[in-house]
Amino acid sequence: MTQHIRFSSLTLLVFAAAATADPPPPNWPTFRGPSARGIADGRPPPTTWDVEKGVNIRWKTPVPGLGYSSPVIWGDRLFITTAVRSEGESRVKVGLYGDIAPLDEPIEHSWRVICLDRNTGKVLWQQDAHKGVPKVKRHPKSSHANSTPATDGRRVVAFFGSEGLYCYDMEGKLRWKKDFGLLDSGYYVVPDAQWGFGSSPVMHDGKVIVQCDVQQNSFLAAFDAADGREIWRTPRDEVPTWSTPTVHVEAGRAQVICNGFKRIAGYDLATGREIWKLRGGGDIPVPTPVVADGLIYITNAHGMMAPVYAIRTSAEGTLSVKEGKKGRQHVAWWSDRRGNYMQTPLAVGGLLYCCMDSGVLTVLDAKTGDQKYRERLSAGSGFTASAVAAGGRLYFTSEVGDVFVLKAGPGYELLNRNSLGEVCMATPAVVDGVLYFRTQGHVIAIGEQARAD
Repeated sequence: MTQHIRFSSLTLLVFAAAATADPPPPNWPTFRGPSARGIADGRPPPTTWDVEKGVNIRWKTPVPGLGYSSPVIWGDRLFITTAVRSEGESRVKVGLYGDIAPLDEPIEHSWRVICLDRNTGKVLWQQDAHKGVPKVKRHPKSSHANSTPATDGRRVVAFFGSEGLYCYDMEGKLRWKKDFGLLDSGYYVVPDAQWGFGSSPVMHDGKVIVQCDVQQNSFLAAFDAADGREIWRTPRDEVPTWSTPTVHVEAGRAQVICNGFKRIAGYDLATGREIWKLRGGGDIPVPTPVVADGLIYITNAHGMMAPVYAIRTSAEGTLSVKEGKKGRQHVAWWSDRRGNYMQTPLAVGGLLYCCMDSGVLTVLDAKTGDQKYRERLSAGSGFTASAVAAGGRLYFTSEVGDVFVLKAGPGYELLNRNSLGEVCMATPAVVDGVLYFRTQGHVIAIGEQARAD
C-alpha cells in the first residue's frame, strides 16, 4: 500500500510538471503556415524594429543566390530554397510595371535546400538538389526558386518546377526525387513569356500534393511522402497558374482546393476525384485558396475580372455565380472587382483582408462581402508577399521591404511602418512571437528582445 501511494504521488508530480511546462512552439510547415491561413497562434511579434541598429532583431543570416520561396519551420529547424548562379548575380526588377518579357539566363545554376537553426540562424546543412542551366526563363520579378518547401517534421520536400521535386530527411539526406519534365509556366496568350514555376507543394497525412498548371498537360497529383510513389494524378483542363493548393478537412471530408481560371475546383484527397468546379475570373491566378468558418475564399485577377468568391466547403458539382442558376446555392457571395492579383488574402476575426499589388487594401465582411474600408498602404510601391496575422496584428510587406503593421478590425489603424532594408518578395513565417522574413539576401528573425535593467 505504501509503495502504491508513493507511486501515485510520483505520478501526480510528473503530471503536474507536464502541466506547468512550456508547450512546444507551433510549427509553420508550408506556405502561409498551417492550412495556408497565414495566422499564428501564441504571443504576438513586435510592432517596431530596426534592422540597422539591431532593435528587436534576433539574428540575420545571409543567403546565397536568388529565391522567393518562404521559410517553413518545424521545431527548431527552418528551411528555405534558393537558386545560385555559377557566375554573376541575378537581376531583379521590382515595382509596378507591365513588361512581360522574360529573362533568359543560359548559365549554370545550383538549386539548393538550406536548413537553419531557428533560434540562432546558424546554417545546419545545405544540399544541392540539382545543377544545370535553367530549362525555362523567368519573369524579371521572379526567381528560379519560387516554390516554398513543405515539411511534416520527418521530411522536407522542395519543388523546383522543371528541375524536379526532392525529398530530404530532417538531417539533409536525399530520400527520393521526381522529374516531371518541362513545366512551362507563362502567359497562355503569349507562350514565349515564360515566367517560372510558382506553385508550392503541400504535405498532409503522409501525402505530398503538387499542382502543376502549365502550358500543356496540367495536372494535380499526390505522392507517398515516404518513397515518392504516385498515389493518384488528375488531369486539369487549365492554363498556367502559380497558385499553391490548400488541403481542408471538415466533418470527415478531406479535399484539395485549387485556384484556377478555367477550373477553380475541389478534389477528394484520397482519390483525386473532382468534387466541385467553378469557371471564370482573372486569367493569371496566383493567390492560394483560404478557408475560414465554412467558406472557401478564392481570388485572382488580370484580364477582364478581379473577383473574390466565397464558396461553401460543402459545395458539389458545377458551381455558378448567377442568381437562380443551379449551383448558385454553393456560392455564399462574390465580388467582381475586389480581388487580388498576387497576394493571398487573410481571413481573420470575421473579416477578409485583400491587398492588391498596388498596395490598396480592401477589407470585407467575411460572411457577406460587404466592404468595411478601403485604404492605400503606400503609393508607388508594389506588394507581392502575402500578409500574415498574429495577436490581433497584421503584417503587410512591400517589395522594397517596408512592413506595414495594422491593428486587426473593421477600421483602418496603422500601428507602425518598419523597413527590412532589402527587397522582400516572400511571405514571412511566424512562430512563437517571432517573424522570419526572407529578403533578397538574408533570412531575418524579428522578435521582442529582453530589456537590460
